[in-house]
Amino acid sequence: MNGLAERIPLDALAEILIVDDDGQILILVAKFLRANGFRVHTARNGVEMAETLKRLSVDLIVLDLMLPGKNGLEICRELRRSSSVPIIMLTAKGDETDRIIGLEVGADDYLPKPFNPRELLARIGAVLRRTRTAGNPTTERAGRSFSFAGWSLDTMKRELTAPSGVVVDLSTGEYDLLLAFLEAPQRVLSREFLLDAARNRAIEGYDRSIDVQVSRLRRKLDGREDLIKTVRGAGYLFATDVVRA
Repeated sequence: MNGLAERIPLDALAEILIVDDDGQILILVAKFLRANGFRVHTARNGVEMAETLKRLSVDLIVLDLMLPGKNGLEICRELRRSSSVPIIMLTAKGDETDRIIGLEVGADDYLPKPFNPRELLARIGAVLRRTRTAGNPTTERAGRSFSFAGWSLDTMKRELTAPSGVVVDLSTGEYDLLLAFLEAPQRVLSREFLLDAARNRAIEGYDRSIDVQVSRLRRKLDGREDLIKTVRGAGYLFATDVVRA
């Protein structure tokens, strides 16, 4: 356990919020994560979660799907309207429909119950490393920006700006996916390549996962399918010129 914690130094002092109505899971997971260097807060439902988020800013939310009142999908959808905080969805359900919906509403990762706490720890570490690396100017080639079809992506601020000037919130997976397209415009990128670029390991081997991610990104780009074209049997193509600065 300690060896695993030592391999994720980026997570030191990270603030984690666990939202689950199972008191035993809250206690066990909170204790385990605290022992591995996290600052942990807990909530049993969406109301308690909202109160917690009013008081403090968290680095990641572990959100159960089945909650009293608003379920995890509804909560995730509402959070994504105003926040890009990373979300790992927990659920006792494992069917394909739940995985699709979880991705569509903006979850960054997905872990079915029952789960090994070590696996949750590893997934939290991976998501936080991606988030913090994306916001680090030294790893994002300081000051780099991309412009395309009136849109712009500032990698230092990790902000996507629409032609209207409105800043569009992106989840961690959406940001990574867009960056992969911008790095290779006018080239066909396979689903396997994009799956790796989006670091979507929550549902490895799940064939439609990258299609759902692309669909979400298209919606963020005003639904413009002409920007991200589907190449039947091959993958996807970012079909516009990209200017780097």
